[in-house]
Amino acid sequence: MAEIIPPLAKTTGERPPSKTRDQVIAEAKRLEESTLFSCKGHHEAAQSWKTWHLGLGLPTVVISALVGVASFTTYTEKYPYVGVVGVIFSFVVPVLSGISTFFNPNEKQAAHFAAAHGYDRLNNAARMFWSIDCWATDATDEGLTAQLKSLVAEKDELNKSSPQIPRSAYTKAKKGIEDGEASFKVDRPV
Repeated sequence: MAEIIPPLAKTTGERPPSKTRDQVIAEAKRLEESTLFSCKGHHEAAQSWKTWHLGLGLPTVVISALVGVASFTTYTEKYPYVGVVGVIFSFVVPVLSGISTFFNPNEKQAAHFAAAHGYDRLNNAARMFWSIDCWATDATDEGLTAQLKSLVAEKDELNKSSPQIPRSAYTKAKKGIEDGEASFKVDRPV
């Protein structure tokens, strides 16, 4: 593993790295990468559930309105298919409503968004930890190790309380990250 030295360490009086510090920073970078994938995966999953919510909810509303109109229209004598369509739609509405209730896409979208925000917060904390906190002159190896363990424990709690990311959402998130969707301009080589 290459030694991790901040760019200005020799000129700003910051303390030189230790082997423990190098390992803590490497682990914090792994944590940052892992939480980035989890955050982006949960955002993709939330977007998918939003699509399902709209895809089930809007037709249910529109078809319900059509059933109401068809049942009160006087055109059923002149246009018998209006009554037939009304009967068919009256079966479709409860099916769509039942599917929506069973899958509850709105609740799943909210759960994935909450998880994404938790992972995003932890991602930022991990980045700030390895890029700033680890280089403080008063930071001890023991203190940094304890702080890293706290961040890892927080990730473990998020993993336990978050919904599972569907494979398709993870794949889409991974591709987006690899395509640079999650990178900052300041981090790109000049």
